Amino acid sequence: MKLVVFGATGGTGRLLVTQALQQGYEVVAFVRDPDKFTITDPRLRVVRGDVTRDSSAVTEAVREQDAVISALGRRNSFRSAGLISQSMRTIVPAMKRQGVRRLIVLSAFGVGESYHYAPLIPRTLFRLLLGDIFADKKAGEDYVRQSSLDWTLVYPVLLTNGPRTGKYRVGERLDLHGVPKISRADVADFVLTQLEDGTYRHKIALISY
Repeated sequence: MKLVVFGATGGTGRLLVTQALQQGYEVVAFVRDPDKFTITDPRLRVVRGDVTRDSSAVTEAVREQDAVISALGRRNSFRSAGLISQSMRTIVPAMKRQGVRRLIVLSAFGVGESYHYAPLIPRTLFRLLLGDIFADKKAGEDYVRQSSLDWTLVYPVLLTNGPRTGKYRVGERLDLHGVPKISRADVADFVLTQLEDGTYRHKIALISY
């Protein structure tokens, strides 16, 4: 399988690329600054561009791929700058033009309806700190939901740099308490399982320990 990863220089994006290569996938890493991306492999191709505006570069990255994964995010910033909503409006049309249907978008627990069943502490943090980030994610996701693509929205809880365990819970809703966590490595592991698994097509997948 051939896949393209947007947001490949981020913490989860790098793990997605690394694990995909380990599993034998051919990978296109779409990055803004190739100097910040040090992974090398014969099955890896790096495409440079700004996903919010370089439609020709996005189209080139998506060409002849089987699936697209978005691990885009603003890292430690509390301001979205429209990253997700603008990116989806570039990626989705490019996929349609190239006849690529499978799209997996890495989002966050607390976006959209998931806010209402978050535990008290995370819900408070979402409201105080992440309102702009989550509003942008929801706008991008609404655009994806209205498309004809085979999409999955992955909602991890608080991300850590812990190891890949393969032992996690996934569901459209989960019973969560306190401040639930999940490692980026396990999120990457789950996302790659969904490339050919249709369980969560046209659904959200909440992931946590």
